[in-house]
Amino acid sequence: MTLPSAETIWTSLPVPALLIDAQDRIAEANPAAELFFNLPARSLAGAALAQRLPVDAALDEALARVRRNLAALFINDVDIGGEGRSAVQANIQIAPLGDAPDMLVLLIAPREIAERMGRALSVKAAAKSAVGMAQMLAHEIKNPLAGITGAAQLLSMSLEANDREMTDLIVAETRRVLSLLEQVEQFGDQRPPACAPVNLHDMLERARKTAAIGVAAQMRFVEDYDPSLPLAWADADQLQQVFLNLLKNAAEAAGPDGGTIRLRSFYDHGLRVRARDGRPRALPLSVEVIDDGPGLPPAIAEQVFDPFVSGRENGTGLGLALVSKIVSDHEGWIAVESAPGRTVFRVSLPQAPHNSEAG
Repeated sequence: MTLPSAETIWTSLPVPALLIDAQDRIAEANPAAELFFNLPARSLAGAALAQRLPVDAALDEALARVRRNLAALFINDVDIGGEGRSAVQANIQIAPLGDAPDMLVLLIAPREIAERMGRALSVKAAAKSAVGMAQMLAHEIKNPLAGITGAAQLLSMSLEANDREMTDLIVAETRRVLSLLEQVEQFGDQRPPACAPVNLHDMLERARKTAAIGVAAQMRFVEDYDPSLPLAWADADQLQQVFLNLLKNAAEAAGPDGGTIRLRSFYDHGLRVRARDGRPRALPLSVEVIDDGPGLPPAIAEQVFDPFVSGRENGTGLGLALVSKIVSDHEGWIAVESAPGRTVFRVSLPQAPHNSEAG
């Protein structure tokens, strides 16, 4: 087996990494660091580390200690500032570079992204565990339920109008269960998304208009779109389902009195995940669905994307789980931040390849 070169390993690191020279200047930055600092490697090279990485810790002392002891050093819960952006909390690791002890390797692990991605990976595993159950339940239960519905409808034809209440209830409830099973069945669909260049704003507007005359008729919508956003690489039908489910979730959280849903799109240089082939992959296209409802119940906030977890009395707990599965199938990323008066669902997707054309 041929081992990958040092250059390949360096460029494949999923976290921002810097080489620091003897004068505490940046000698080299990997692609993840370029995204983190929103600067090309050539602009970072030669800059003083303290200038590019302002932290609330004695970084110069930490660098000196690593060189003195020739041992790695961890600095946890550091606030990293920067021009034009709020502070980011991260863990920093500094280590000597083998046979060049004056050269150091510095790794930055943003805590918020790491924690969210860890949750996203567990959500993906949970969604996959529902596949076998979906295939079994959908096949074994849908056919008998359809028979029960038909029998109840036939029975109602021989009853007086005043006596049809129970048969109508049977029909309504069996249809509700059938609808639930159809949602579960979608977890068994193993076909990959039919990706093509997609205009996210077109998808958002279509979902908004559909929701505004249906599940979110009581809500007020505010659009905050980045007009320069490039095309995404996604399955339009599946993406439409993602946005509709998120809008439905926001509207149901608000209740009958309604509220405001803000739709926001923006380009994020800093988000990068590991793709299925092991390479780091940028997910620069972000969409947020923001509502001013009561927020997620604290008891389920960490498991909101798990199948059959719901904060509503009659909720199925499948809408957000399906959203998570679709986003994962796109090798994208979904996260949520929630507090009373503000809940934000964020979907991040890859950009369409430059050589593709919109259909």
